[in-house]
Amino acid sequence: MAFKEITITSIEGLTVGHQVDQEAKTGCTVLLAPKGVKAACFNPGFAPGSRETDLLNPKNSHAAIHGLCLAGGSAFGLAAASGVVEFLWENGFGLDLGFIKIPLVPAAVIFDYPINRSHGTLPNQGMGYQAAQKATSAPVISGPFGVGYSAYSGKLGGVKRSSPSGLGSYGLEVNGVKLAALAAVNPFGSVINHLSGLPLSGYRNSRGKIYSREKIFQTLLKYAQAEAPSGPSNTVLIILATDACLSPIDLHRLAIMASAGIARSIYPAFTPYDGDIVFSLTTDDCPGEKVDLTWLGALAQDVVSQAIVNSIPK
Repeated sequence: MAFKEITITSIEGLTVGHQVDQEAKTGCTVLLAPKGVKAACFNPGFAPGSRETDLLNPKNSHAAIHGLCLAGGSAFGLAAASGVVEFLWENGFGLDLGFIKIPLVPAAVIFDYPINRSHGTLPNQGMGYQAAQKATSAPVISGPFGVGYSAYSGKLGGVKRSSPSGLGSYGLEVNGVKLAALAAVNPFGSVINHLSGLPLSGYRNSRGKIYSREKIFQTLLKYAQAEAPSGPSNTVLIILATDACLSPIDLHRLAIMASAGIARSIYPAFTPYDGDIVFSLTTDDCPGEKVDLTWLGALAQDVVSQAIVNSIPK
């Protein structure tokens, strides 16, 4: 069985663009699928910030989406999706209702304050539009780009004790099937190497050393008895894309399975202070047989774990 490393733009029909404001220290990342793709999502976090995610529920009337927008700025940053909608509409893409085309662009945000110095003005519609303009099929680079520009991990003791993370990218092609992920990594927990168990980024002591899993747990116990940890200011956002033949329900199930990859590489994961969301999509219109979800879901867990690890600046 041959494994080939890819990025999400290796999947035909998908492009990615970023926009940042270096002075305000925030940004957004846009994935465009102008011809429309089936999509779903799963929300394992407890403090999400999102737009149009109900559209992706497989029990609802299901239409193709034309892009996804990930942004900083918490609730303010949801405005960036309107810029993506504007760009797609100007270029003739969207749900065709005969007299108008309406681009459908779900979105989700991370809380990048107090690093974000815009005071609630960025990311905005203009930033989303600019990111869409820049979208290309070039390989996606991991690090402090786009939505990950001001992302930090390990905020158990606040931003001062946390460590930089960012936007991670990773994918694999197996037996002709492509599966790839983008990960905006801004968690309450620390980023852990899922193979060695060693911490890569996260909560640090006063001397700058990143705490181990054991030390993190001991600190959580201490806070539980004495004081509240950091508030709802954290999130891991995942976009998982494939060219495999999957139904809307299978895409939802794939997102659920893929969320296990977050728990492999973030400790602790899915806390009451995180707004984690996993988006899943396929570019395939399913003229052939559906792909078995068991092995694809297992692969998704590996891909998501590695994308999170790759988010850490080298």
